[in-house]
Amino acid sequence: MRWKAAAAAVLPLLFWTAQSLAGPAGLDTFRRPDTVPFPDEAPYSRELATLGKMLFFDPRLSGGQNISCSSCHNPSFGWEVPVPKPIGAANTPVLRHAPTLLNAAWIMPLLWDGRSTSLEKQAIGPITDPTKMNATFDGIIARLTAVREYKSWFERLFPDRGIRKETILKALATYQRTIVSGVASFDRWVEGDETAVSEAAKRGYALFTGRANCASCHTGWMFTDNQLHDIGLRGSDLGAGGLEPWDEDMNFRFKTPGLRNIALRAPFMHDGSLGSLRAVIRHYAAGGAEAGRSPEINGFAIPEEEISDLIAFLETLTDTETDVPTPILPAN
Repeated sequence: MRWKAAAAAVLPLLFWTAQSLAGPAGLDTFRRPDTVPFPDEAPYSRELATLGKMLFFDPRLSGGQNISCSSCHNPSFGWEVPVPKPIGAANTPVLRHAPTLLNAAWIMPLLWDGRSTSLEKQAIGPITDPTKMNATFDGIIARLTAVREYKSWFERLFPDRGIRKETILKALATYQRTIVSGVASFDRWVEGDETAVSEAAKRGYALFTGRANCASCHTGWMFTDNQLHDIGLRGSDLGAGGLEPWDEDMNFRFKTPGLRNIALRAPFMHDGSLGSLRAVIRHYAAGGAEAGRSPEINGFAIPEEEISDLIAFLETLTDTETDVPTPILPAN
């Protein structure tokens, strides 16, 4: 019964097929998709996603069994955490602000510096990083094997493999692809409901796609181009420029985050240095640091009342229909 109840809550919004209406001009590029893109080699399975959800919330995946994936990717905060940098296994802040997992099925490449090419590969890093979850897969396998319910489900879903690194990663990735932002008031506006958003939000949208030039990077239904940019924040973190082989042109380049549920996800930026949406808009309006910034970061004049309009628009991107209950984990 416990697994059936968890399964019912795994994917609150896999398909969204609202009737297509004649929406406001210029909004079609932001229209939600109808399906989630699961790869051919890892098709959606409700039971596998349920298992992955259990693992995602289970502290047995950390070396000290005291934190889980959800410790840094909390659904209550837009699948991030409300601190500049989360605290890892070493009881110290990790290098970067936790990136959201919202709409992970569409994000490629992954992570702030774009170093990962699949959700399966991405999970290895935080699980084994001594500053994050500080676990080994040998240790995780031993702990999960000792849990009768986990052992039974892995044997049933992976009859020839059981509990091993690859099957753990596949279950986690399957669940993460079901983390889809729900319908927001903006989506209802796109579908033709002129009363779904305020007049201030409509003015903010005009700024977002016009003079403020936000839409040059924040494109599509997720509001991201999935590219890496130098947005004019300076520090010791080189972003993609810190990867091997070293490429000086990639210094200070970080992934464009999607903007769904952005009002729930403060603080902002890869280092969590900006505490409010107003601060973020002011940063871009000022043009960021001059040296090396991407050409899209030009700066623009904007009074405070127009900043409020932009924020009103961004708040319309907040999911209003999805609830993510915490699963009941198998006992030892």
